[in-house]
Amino acid sequence: MIFENLPTAPRSEELLDKAFSRAARAGNAKGGLEAQQSMLTVAVNITSDNLENVVTAWPDFDYIDPFYYELADAIVDVNELRQSLSEVTWASRQIEELGREYQSKLRKTDPDTARKHRKQAFARIADIMDEIKDDLRAVGDARDQLKTIPDIRPDEPAIVIAGYPNVGKSSFVNHVTRASNEIAEYPFTTRGVQVGHLERDHIRYQLIDTPGLLDRPEDERNDIERQAAGALEHLADTVLFFVDASGDCGYPLNVQLELRDAVVDRFADRDIPVLTICNKSDRSTDVEADAYMSITEKEGIEDVLDLAIDAVGYEPELPSRDA
Repeated sequence: MIFENLPTAPRSEELLDKAFSRAARAGNAKGGLEAQQSMLTVAVNITSDNLENVVTAWPDFDYIDPFYYELADAIVDVNELRQSLSEVTWASRQIEELGREYQSKLRKTDPDTARKHRKQAFARIADIMDEIKDDLRAVGDARDQLKTIPDIRPDEPAIVIAGYPNVGKSSFVNHVTRASNEIAEYPFTTRGVQVGHLERDHIRYQLIDTPGLLDRPEDERNDIERQAAGALEHLADTVLFFVDASGDCGYPLNVQLELRDAVVDRFADRDIPVLTICNKSDRSTDVEADAYMSITEKEGIEDVLDLAIDAVGYEPELPSRDA
């Protein structure tokens, strides 16, 4: 997952303490002008390199998959994050330039004056680090939030499960994926998003149950939930919308179908099929649906799975014989 292994962003004060303490040790190992030069080199390298590493560890948001971009934007505001990363890059380059400027001064002076120049350089490094302390904190906070984004892979076919609570979505995912599913809570929803995997004909499919995102009308979702639901448009290859015609789920059938129509509209622009699945068919089939099944009676489950896989229509790219 692209955000999982991002390094911790150091706090400004921590990085300065590290740089200046190591610089002091480097200076103690030498004397005179050489000590001042060594101290400056160490302080500049530690601060500049660490800042550069913070930035280069992040993916380029211009080129990441739109699913991850929109999901990240739902959580941290990508534009603000990019601005903070830009400020950290600026600081790294400023410190590098400052190092070159003061090393030139040190080469042309006596040890006592060199010590004054080195202390001036340290003060300017501290000023630069103080300017970006909020940006470093913002980058660190973003890293802590984004590393919890689920391991959903845009390069694998995805079947999104939608519908009101208690219509059998999670039971379906659990049943068809058996022990290979994972359940976790992510910052864009108040309940656990469930990601399951299954394999058919050597192709791995993702089944994604998204409570908090597609199980209630859009006007009842918060801003993050709405944006995360929008990210699913970039991911889904087909959507299974579960309904309970018996109404035992606690929601009238007409209300369920209204939500189904809204989901159809959401995915229509991307030509993603939305299939209506009537679960609890042992209790009622009083609805027009693409398939009928009963999780509790273990009836029709494989038919629904076959229907979904056919709707995905995924064909892996085969290596060319000419390659």
